[in-house]
Amino acid sequence: MNAKPATPTPPTPAPPRTFVLGATGFLGRWLVLELLGRGEPVAASVRGGRDTPRDTELRDWLRAHGADDTALTTVAADLTRPGLGLSPEDDARLAHVQDVHNLAARYRFGLPRAEAHAANVDGALHTLHWAAGLTGLRRLVHLSGYRVGRDAAPRHPLPAAEADALYARLGAYEASKQLGDAAVRVTAARLGVPLTTVNPSSVIGHSVTGEAGQYIGPAELVRQLWAGRLPLLPGTSRTFLPVVAVDHLARFLAAVPEHDDGPARAHTVLDPATPPLPELIALLADHLGVPAPRRLVPVGLVRRLPRALTGADPETLSFLSEDTYDTASADRLARAAGLHHPPVAELLRRWATRLVADGFGTEPPGRALPGEFAEAAGSRSYLVGDTTDARYVLLHGPGADADAWHEVTARLDAPTLAADLPGLGRSSRTTAPDEQWLAALLGPLRTRPVLIAAATTAGIALRYAATHPDRLAGVVVIAPTTSSADHSPIGRSPAATPAHRPGASRRAARRLRHSVRPAERAALADLLRTCPVPVRVLPDPAGPSPTSRDVTRPYTYAPELAAAIAEFAHSLSASD
Repeated sequence: MNAKPATPTPPTPAPPRTFVLGATGFLGRWLVLELLGRGEPVAASVRGGRDTPRDTELRDWLRAHGADDTALTTVAADLTRPGLGLSPEDDARLAHVQDVHNLAARYRFGLPRAEAHAANVDGALHTLHWAAGLTGLRRLVHLSGYRVGRDAAPRHPLPAAEADALYARLGAYEASKQLGDAAVRVTAARLGVPLTTVNPSSVIGHSVTGEAGQYIGPAELVRQLWAGRLPLLPGTSRTFLPVVAVDHLARFLAAVPEHDDGPARAHTVLDPATPPLPELIALLADHLGVPAPRRLVPVGLVRRLPRALTGADPETLSFLSEDTYDTASADRLARAAGLHHPPVAELLRRWATRLVADGFGTEPPGRALPGEFAEAAGSRSYLVGDTTDARYVLLHGPGADADAWHEVTARLDAPTLAADLPGLGRSSRTTAPDEQWLAALLGPLRTRPVLIAAATTAGIALRYAATHPDRLAGVVVIAPTTSSADHSPIGRSPAATPAHRPGASRRAARRLRHSVRPAERAALADLLRTCPVPVRVLPDPAGPSPTSRDVTRPYTYAPELAAAIAEFAHSLSASD
């Protein structure tokens, strides 16, 4: 009997030189990604330690972003406990660490004071004391905030009455961050620990992809803007809410230990080119195709109004100020490290697009596809795919959006383009006819694509084909609603996702009602008979959908549908 081949043993990571606390958080994972990309052996704190769901989640994210995680060591740490709660085995794995990045914090508005203090004050001190015991420590980097750490003579501990007043005035999150910053600076000087505090402004998306993964803070303003719930904007024309790209900050943090020396350094990291808040919001409103706030309201007045009326969390209002910030030291380090802020206007647009694509954090991982907004016949339309060389263009049905095609487009053999229809999904409305919108969408294409339409969008595709036969190679129609005997699951009540524009469900229902009218059914049957380009009609073998939410059912038999579409496209090529 042949012996089974032995399972290869995973390579043992090199002893880590950098330890990142908060590695599974929003910013921590980007820093780990940056360090691994530099070839740095990294240790990361993960809840539960190695071979746990959080460990797997972090490694999957890193690999999805192109990282080789073989140089990553994961350990279980608890900042609320002295010695970080490290086991003797994990403590030994960190013996050669030179640089410690503490990015761990509780970042949430409305936190209980005890929870915020345990993480953001006690946790910061526990990290500092643990780092002080490292024999080869080069630098402790403590992440703070741009509105803290400006006191040239910090005090710790603060008298109880003053601490109480600070918590009452600022709320648990910001007060605990201020107290934590002061505690670390005072204690590091006493212990002789080389310290850099990095004070970033509001951290938003990646400069290229817009990806962020954090949906509080400024992202909440964008969500309110998108949902039509920001008619009034707190602040003045000079209110400054600065931002910084998450990848820029990750590169900056990675460079700090190499470029900083001496006992203590502090850097405020933000993009000074960030426009004042009203201009920032106006830029995003124009990009998303939504109304900008009609007027400004003083922050003091918003504080006095009921939260149910304003929708503003009182803790966020302290961030709305006209203050400016000294970034000279951060600018010097950035120049020395060859770092530059990305163009802020484009950064903001990409971030806002990604927030919408992610449903502001509500979409399941992997469902939403990165897309872009583009103008098409008066609609600020959401597009996913190749806008110039697509060989397949796909139109979803009411109640769905372009992401519904994900499993199909992933299996097709050429570039694809899917778009949210006007007024549906994430695209804004337009007064132009659907065929005019489709003509604008297809105008930039350098190809003659196959146009695929799901059920009730068949009329749009066939009417366009009738007037633009030279622009299409062919049309595929899925489960067309041509008779009352149809069992298309598209003919059900649509339900918008949180990423969809306000009123999308109502407009989808109106389209559905129109599609089942006898006159429209007759017109569709006539268009199928007389279409001047090749047409392939595909049934929906899945049958009626069991739930009203499952309006994307026609696309769930993706392998069969993709194969049928590709076979039709190849038959057209063979006949040319």
